[in-house]
Amino acid sequence: MKVTRLPRDPGKSGWNALLPAPAPAQRLEEAISADWLVIGAGFAGLAAARRLKQLHPGDRIVVLEATRIGTGPAGRNSGFMIDLPHDLASEDYGGALERDAAQTRANRAGIGFAADMAAEYALGDEAFATTGKVNGAASPSGHQHNLDYAQHLTAMGEAHEMLDAAQMQEMTGTSYYCSGLFTPGTVMIHPAMFVRGVGSGLNAQGVQIFENSPVIQLTRRGTWLARTPGGSVSAPRVILAVNGHVNSFGHFKQQLLHVFTYASMTRALTAAESAALGGDPRWGITPAHPMGTTVRRISGIGGDRIIIRNRFTMDPSMEVSDRRIARVGRDHDQAFAARFSMLGDVAMQYRWGGRLCLSWNNVPALGEVDEGLFSACCQNGLGTAKGTLHGMLTAELASGHHTPLLDEVMAQPAPRRLPPAPLAYVGANATMLWGERKAGREF
Repeated sequence: MKVTRLPRDPGKSGWNALLPAPAPAQRLEEAISADWLVIGAGFAGLAAARRLKQLHPGDRIVVLEATRIGTGPAGRNSGFMIDLPHDLASEDYGGALERDAAQTRANRAGIGFAADMAAEYALGDEAFATTGKVNGAASPSGHQHNLDYAQHLTAMGEAHEMLDAAQMQEMTGTSYYCSGLFTPGTVMIHPAMFVRGVGSGLNAQGVQIFENSPVIQLTRRGTWLARTPGGSVSAPRVILAVNGHVNSFGHFKQQLLHVFTYASMTRALTAAESAALGGDPRWGITPAHPMGTTVRRISGIGGDRIIIRNRFTMDPSMEVSDRRIARVGRDHDQAFAARFSMLGDVAMQYRWGGRLCLSWNNVPALGEVDEGLFSACCQNGLGTAKGTLHGMLTAELASGHHTPLLDEVMAQPAPRRLPPAPLAYVGANATMLWGERKAGREF
């Protein structure tokens, strides 16, 4: 099959821009064979490669990445590796208790696997730290969402703490938030630093990773043959870890929603600006309403900076224009100014968009989609934790290594078929826009 689309990532991600330039890419320039081929070097692909290395230490494992590790969606998210239920389609992230308990178990398994990688490859606290996060409420309705979610967490037996306005200001430096809901299990990551570090660690262990080597054709003639512009890989077993681009390989047609979300990162604050802001040097806030604004403050490589993330758009082409990035950037500037009026002279240095893949019924696109061809795709907006989990589990599935967790995750239904394309496009964008308007001050 000819691959119908290749990744196009809009804007320059600040996460990757803050890091030193990587070593020159090793590009596939010849025809080779392998025991295992993983397509995609994001969270799912890297986790799949590591799990394969654990299960088959003597096998030849090859990873093909279309661009550079850290420049695609894995290096463009907000860096929250969330353990608890986080359903973006809900009012307060929660759902049915039994389902949410299963989701939490699965998320924590993915986070545990990521923690093992961070320790094994000595990535450090800036790349991976279990700090927890806060759902920040900026309005009475947001506060009520937090109270409802806290009640749900109590029923689940999960630890949490309500923060008042003074505690929120002490943490963030801004008086914008009236309350917060702290949960301790979230890991905060520097996403580009994390995936680049994992890639380097795997490479040192003998996993061959080829970057700037997009798969343009994938065919099966007894074994699988993946062609790139410069070479090819022949392998009996292939894992697709390409999230929404699994559609570009001809699978899960009319079952996946392709959504972009957007972020902006400030320039580094001066010492005087950091003092004027006050608060803690590192924290992360998700909005009390799922369609509101996510905010992070980071320090370390690149200095003291603030990141704003909001807006969702459905784009079936899996591409957005620079004009869209600029238009959304104005919303980011307004959200930033509303929260940080004391930083009126601080401008955004980087703006970017990142692809998400969602299904109508909030389930992944997993499993053996053809003989020897496995999918670890569709993370439903939780690419850090779910991507890691699905990559790990798909490697186990392809290896015939069954565990209770694998069986539990694979018991989920397939992604539900979408309405006809025009209706899905109009309906999804209208729903997301309405959700952003309902979010009010949380946006």
